[in-house]
Amino acid sequence: MTEQLIVVYTMEGCPFCVMMKEELEKLDIPFISRDIDEEVEEYDLFVKAVDGNEFVPAFMIIETDGEKHKTKFFAPERDFHEIVDGVKIIKESYSSFN
Repeated sequence: MTEQLIVVYTMEGCPFCVMMKEELEKLDIPFISRDIDEEVEEYDLFVKAVDGNEFVPAFMIIETDGEKHKTKFFAPERDFHEIVDGVKIIKESYSSFN
């Protein structure tokens, strides 16, 4: 069985991060929230994958069948400019997967 995970990178005090998480919750889209100040090494790897973009909220969408993994990385100002656009990317991926 294939599974999809959505990981959203946020930081405390970030109003845009709060907006993204609230929109995903309204749409009933499950996600894992990761605070970049608590998950420093993990976020550093993410930043390398998005060519040094350190803005939040950022997210990745992981699809796995338990053996193979397909990961897509999304960062603000690189892949989307408004929170609504980032949420739309997640919503479309989630809808096409389910």
